[in-house]
Parts: sequence; C-alpha cells; structure tokens
Amino acid sequence: MTSEQLSIKMSLNPETCERKEDRDVPKDCSAKRQRTDPKVPPTLPAGPSRYDGPFPFYRRPSEMGRFSLDGQRCYHGDARKLRYYAPPPIEGPSPGFDLRDGYHDRYVRRDESIREGLEHLLRWVSQNRKLLQSEDKGRPLNADFITWRGHLTKVLTTPYETQEGWLLAVSLFRGTLYISEVETEAARKQREERSELLKELTYMGYKFEQYMCADTPDGTPDPTGVVNTNEGFCTVIRTRLGTHSLLFSGEVDCTDPRSPWPDPPSCYVELKTSKVMHSPAQRRSFYRHKMIKWWAQSFLPGVSRIVAGYRGPDGTIVGLETFETMKIFQLIREDPGCWKPAVCMNFCAAFLAFVKKVVTEDNSKLVHLFAWEPGQPVSFTVHRDSSYTFLPDWYVDALSTEKPPTPRIPD
Repeated sequence: MTSEQLSIKMSLNPETCERKEDRDVPKDCSAKRQRTDPKVPPTLPAGPSRYDGPFPFYRRPSEMGRFSLDGQRCYHGDARKLRYYAPPPIEGPSPGFDLRDGYHDRYVRRDESIREGLEHLLRWVSQNRKLLQSEDKGRPLNADFITWRGHLTKVLTTPYETQEGWLLAVSLFRGTLYISEVETEAARKQREERSELLKELTYMGYKFEQYMCADTPDGTPDPTGVVNTNEGFCTVIRTRLGTHSLLFSGEVDCTDPRSPWPDPPSCYVELKTSKVMHSPAQRRSFYRHKMIKWWAQSFLPGVSRIVAGYRGPDGTIVGLETFETMKIFQLIREDPGCWKPAVCMNFCAAFLAFVKKVVTEDNSKLVHLFAWEPGQPVSFTVHRDSSYTFLPDWYVDALSTEKPPTPRIPD
C-alpha cells in the first residue's frame, strides 16, 4: 500500500459545508482495461432525477504545479503570469469601474479559431512526469483521467443544461484516459457570428479582472494597460471523484495574498461579472442559470471564493459581492426548482465510469467521441486514425521513453 493510500484524505461536501476524513477510498479495479465489456450500454442517460442521491466522495483538491501563458500564448513552466487580488476599499461609493475603457484601442484578442486541445497541459505533464509516477510499469502516470477543468465543468452542469451540447474526444494511452473537447458545429457558428454586443461583454469580463488585480502582492491595479487575452496563469490539480483519480488544469484569475487560507488552491479567487439585478425574480434566475457554472468552475479545483462585479447599463461596475464556494448551496437549497450539487457530481462520476467501460483499447490514435445534446442521453462513436486524433506525436514519444525527465518545480 502506498503512502498516498495510507494518508488521511479529505472529502468535500458543499451541501453540508463539511470537510470529512476518508480513510478507505475504494480502489479503482478498472485501471487495466483489456477489452470492451459486451454489456456496456450504448448511451448514458443525463436526466437529473436519476442522479439525485447522496453527495459522492470528492477528495480535497491539491495543487501539483502551475504554468503560465504569455502574450504570444507561449508556455512557461512557472508562475510569471500569476496576479494578486487587490479590491477597492470596502467603504465608500460603488467602484464605478468603466468596463468599456480600452475596448477599441487597448485590446489584444486571442485567436479562438486555433484549437489548442490539451497542448499546454501536456507540456506540463511531460516536464513533471516524476511527480506523477505510478508503481505500474505499463502506466507511467498515476492518473485515470487527464483533462482541462473546463471540460469537467461542462460535464458537471449537463443534467441542468438546456441550450448547449458538447463533444468530448477520449483516448486511452498507457493506462490513462485523456479528454479533449471538440468544437460543435453550433458552437463554431455561434463563435463566428458573435454579435458586437457579445464581443464587448466578453471584453468587460477581462477588463474587470484588470481593475481588481495587481502584478505584485502589495501593488495596485493598473487599468490603463492593454488587455491581452492570450495571457494566463494555470493551476494543475490532482483529486479523486469516487474511484476516479483526476489530473486537470484550469486558468486562475488571481491569488489573495491576505487570504485566511494561504495555501493554493484555497487562496485563489475567481472574478466574474453579471448584469445588475433589481428584483427577487432576477436573482432567482441568476442563482438557477448562472450560479451553477460559477460554482462548478470553482468547486472542482478548490477555489474558495468568487467575487462578482455587477454591471450597470452604461458598462460600469455598480457593486461587488463575494460568494464562498462551499456556501453557495445554502443560497439555492430552498428553491425546489433549482439545481443540486450532488446531482452534478453524481452525473460526472457516472460519465467517467461510462468512459472507462467504453474506452478499453490502449491506442493514442483511437478516439471515442462522446456526444450530448440537451434532452438526449450521452452517446459515442469510434474513430481510428482520424482527424479527431488529438494526442500530439511529441507527447506520445515522450511518454514512450522509459526514463522521465527531472521535473521542473514552478516558482
């Protein structure tokens, strides 16, 4: 038994706001998958009622590493793009941040038509293989799944999603399942035909971050600079959902140098903007439809706080509100028509189990494409040596060598 299995593990349950010890995490008996189980069902139901049960075991997320993306979208295995939470004084008038400022003359947009896949995350994995070593010689990485946090967020919110479907490509390579999103035709059309208003609203979210973040722990924000959406700081998280060990990465807005929880990922803060609300009905709709994605995005990596900036009709921030991620369920539990965190997590666990049963051939060129549309079950198709192949040759070659490189420990 490894030291990891012997150690006390903490599980998170937002419905009770408790962290509880778990000394006996069930072993995943499906690590060595040889052939497809003939009893595997062709689809996975996604209706919320099927997953309305107790909250599943979810181990407290731990940060394994971090990396940065610069203004040209180049990878750096360090924290150079980490920003520091620097909110305005609590006392006094509303911040009045002008979120439209700089939209026409100080804005560098990332080219969203370039599909990066798992490229940046795989660079971190390749450089830090020693941190992830498995005792199984045929399985160099001790992780059942490797993916982006955003892909898991989409899975979590699926039982309650009514507008947008998704496509997730999965390949099994040397004992680990990799999940990479494929842009749906509807998403591509929406991106290419995005209205000027939606483009400006997207910019406002990034501009809000500029008003709330400094480059140093004791610094002050500089809203006169350029907003460059190529830049980013990412955390790499390790956790476990039920029997599924997960390694995923997600972008982080900032860290709070004065946080009561000083260690990452608890010290990280997620920054969001939303239209100002004027009635209980508007707030109820906000909790039902927007808060579920905010919660899922922050709960998965263990980000403790979400700070919302409420936007007025003229594009200025008229108020701020802080939400503690572990207490969000208390805001919605009295609404019988609202979403439930347990349903989201139970469905995610079921989806991961479904993927394990379906994808059994270890082949980096073989892709199972899982598809879902609102009101439908999850289905899959199989593609061999196709355009859906997403694991790059350089990564396959790197993990095929016996001796991993010395890991780069971020600053």
